[in-house]
Amino acid sequence: MVTRRDRRLRTALTVLVAWGALAGAALVGAAPASGVQRVRTIAPGVQYSEFDISANAGVTRAHLLSIDLRNRHVRVDLLHPGVVAARATVSRLVEARGAVAGINGDFFNISEAQHPGVDATGSPVGPEIAGGRSLKAAVPRGQRFGPALPPGAGTEDVLGVGTDRTARLDRLFLSASVSTPEGRLQLRGLNQYALPVGSIGAYTADWGSVSRARATCGTDTNRAAPCSRDTREVVIRNGRVVATANGPGSGPIAAGTTVLLGREAGAQQLRKLFKGESVQVHHRLVAASSRVPYVFAIGGCPVLRHGTPLSGLDNGTSTVRTAVGIADGGHRLLLLALDGARDYRSGLTVAEVASALRNLGATEGFNLDGGGSTTMVTRTGHQSAASVRNHPSAGAERPVPDGIGVFSGA
Repeated sequence: MVTRRDRRLRTALTVLVAWGALAGAALVGAAPASGVQRVRTIAPGVQYSEFDISANAGVTRAHLLSIDLRNRHVRVDLLHPGVVAARATVSRLVEARGAVAGINGDFFNISEAQHPGVDATGSPVGPEIAGGRSLKAAVPRGQRFGPALPPGAGTEDVLGVGTDRTARLDRLFLSASVSTPEGRLQLRGLNQYALPVGSIGAYTADWGSVSRARATCGTDTNRAAPCSRDTREVVIRNGRVVATANGPGSGPIAAGTTVLLGREAGAQQLRKLFKGESVQVHHRLVAASSRVPYVFAIGGCPVLRHGTPLSGLDNGTSTVRTAVGIADGGHRLLLLALDGARDYRSGLTVAEVASALRNLGATEGFNLDGGGSTTMVTRTGHQSAASVRNHPSAGAERPVPDGIGVFSGA
């Protein structure tokens, strides 16, 4: 059923879609249609546009990057500060990596008011793959930050681009274990701010130097539950146990070193390991659908599949949002960021985001962190500094743990 709200969104976006169709696959060289405020070619295969959307809460301004993945000069990858548990502004991440554009990414561990004395890690909820390398796995569903997930969605959901240069929505699950003289132990965490109750997680140099204490707080269904008092850490270097401790540690982890952290039953298992024992740690992220390896993947929430918005999407809370659409059979990415300026701050609901992406030609849609995190920046080849295209709702860019970077080899 087409609702009145869908018709408003569709009407507001019709001119933009028509303009895009005239431009062809690359969306390059077309004259802006009425209603499109600004159009600019950022790099070959990368087009920026700005336009208004009339929605339930009022008119909001949208900023759109259209990425042609068939253009061999263009690629996308994860933007991140170098380690999982750290944050930086999108502008800084784009400039540091030499990207031509970028948006903010996944929801993240932004605060820890429920756990006095425990620092927020700043690390994201879902899995991350950067440059083909797995950085982290997903936290338990009950430990996530962000709006409620629609039925059937989980923290393992990702937007990814494979080695075939095709974008997909998928799920990434952790396949990991520890081989010990006493047998094999299952690992249920990799560089994540929350571990399942009774489990063991692995932390590598990719985690960073932030304390790992947060990983033992909360439960699989209640993020605010107390921290566990039954914990154990084991440090593995060059295939041997070199240290043990009864609590989570902090500080950088050296290359080639893995820290195993257990809580409850996991802690009891780790107490059976002693210095000098031979231990091998194995971990990788496994895709639920695609057999093509992912070059890049980021967590978030699916909102559109096969051209149909998911059931159960929130249609009551309007705010500034960031989202991604997949079009043209996975060969085009549509990076959407709303404006946080006072005149446009009404924003969209999650359901309206799904409709907006569909009206822009997307068949799959993915919601990312919004509110004060929503940021889009661009940088042309002759510029060293990135320009923020939208107005962050807090008045300045919020540091974030990751984002989607657009790179050009032209």
